[in-house]
Order: sequence, then C-alpha cells, then structure tokens
Amino acid sequence: MTDGSRPLIGVSTYLEAGARWGVWELEAALLPVGYPRLVQRAGGLAAMLPPDAPEHAAAAVARLDGLVVAGGPDVEPVRYGAEPDPRTGPPARERDAWELALIDAALSAGLPLLGICRGMQLLNVALGGTLTQHIDGHAEVVGVFGRHPVKPVPGTRYAAAVPEEATVPTYHHQAVDRLGAGLVPSAYAEDGTVEAVEPHSADGWVLGVQWHPEMGDDLRVMRALVEAATAASAAS
Repeated sequence: MTDGSRPLIGVSTYLEAGARWGVWELEAALLPVGYPRLVQRAGGLAAMLPPDAPEHAAAAVARLDGLVVAGGPDVEPVRYGAEPDPRTGPPARERDAWELALIDAALSAGLPLLGICRGMQLLNVALGGTLTQHIDGHAEVVGVFGRHPVKPVPGTRYAAAVPEEATVPTYHHQAVDRLGAGLVPSAYAEDGTVEAVEPHSADGWVLGVQWHPEMGDDLRVMRALVEAATAASAAS
C-alpha cells in the first residue's frame, strides 16, 4: 500500500482520437472525473491506466492494490465469437486488448477487481461468456443516464455490500448473455437482466456491476473494493 492507509486503485481509461482542451485537439487518454472522485471518496488513491501493450498488464497490476475496469464502448463481438449486430458500436481494439490483459492479470494475482458496465461485460467475456448485443429501452435517451432498481442475490459479495434493493444510475444497451466460467449473478433488474456478476468461488474479491456507481452518491460498491484492497495489501 502506497502511504500505509489509502490503497492505490488503478482505473482503466478511454483512448480518444480527437480530444479538445484550450487550443489543442490531440489523441488523449481520458477518464470521466466521476471515477477517480468515487475512488477518492471511498478512501482510495486513484491512478489512471491508459491503454498499453498487453504484455505490460501484469507489471501494472503488481503495483496496484485494486483495479477498476471502467465503462465505455461496446466490446468487439469477435472477442466472444459473434458477428457484429448493426446496433453494436465501432470497436475499440486497443482498449479491449489492454483491459482483457488487465483482467487476466488481476484474476491471476488475486487483486481485488471491480468492473463497471463495459468492465462487467469484459469480465464476463474474459471468462468465456457472451453478450446480448442490444436490448431495447435500456439506454432510452442518448447521453442521458437513467435510473432503475436492482435487487441483490442473497449470500453474494454484492449483497454483503448492498443488502437491499437499490436504485442505480444506468446507461447501457448490451448485457450478459451466457455467463463466463465460474461466474454467478449477484443482482438482477426487474426485467430479469443480470445487473451484477461475481465468481462463485469465495477466493478473492471480484465484482462486476452493469450500472455506473460513479454517477451517483452511493459509495458502498466502491468502498467494498477499497476495503478488500486494504485487507489484501495488509495480508501480503
């Protein structure tokens, strides 16, 4: 742990071809500020992880106490053996490769891991699962987050952090289809959509959530990651 009290939580970033600030328009690694602020409010130190060569993922993970795989563009369907649906967004191949390598390295190292929206979907794909490429009505207004209730599955890591039904900020048009190896659902939406997944094994702390906790005021999911990272670091 970096300063003896606040664990270092890495957060994956977007890679954008033309970001603008001041007089500049350049390729940039970006992260909506809600992510680092949520890490900080939950008691962690936030570090941005721009896309890198996949072979460097294990070295990056070795320097962290916890990892967040952030939301973002659709996972390229070839990653789970599917043809692209016309409504699936353009691929982000460099980011897919980097984040899949980060997930593999974190799982191998037993590093506490939280996947958010795309991050949950990518966790599922990393473990051999598939995705439904479009669900009507789940992102009803472009660029506007919706809200809906999710219900925890008793006995799961998610239920330990958030034991009651909660209304969450959401923005997605894809969802888990076939679960990846070893994963179980830990929360559902009212329509039956899987809203959180986690490994069935009790080893380590890994959770994926379909919604965007960084867009709300509920710190419990991120606080659970920070607490797991603190405990894992102290035990190492």
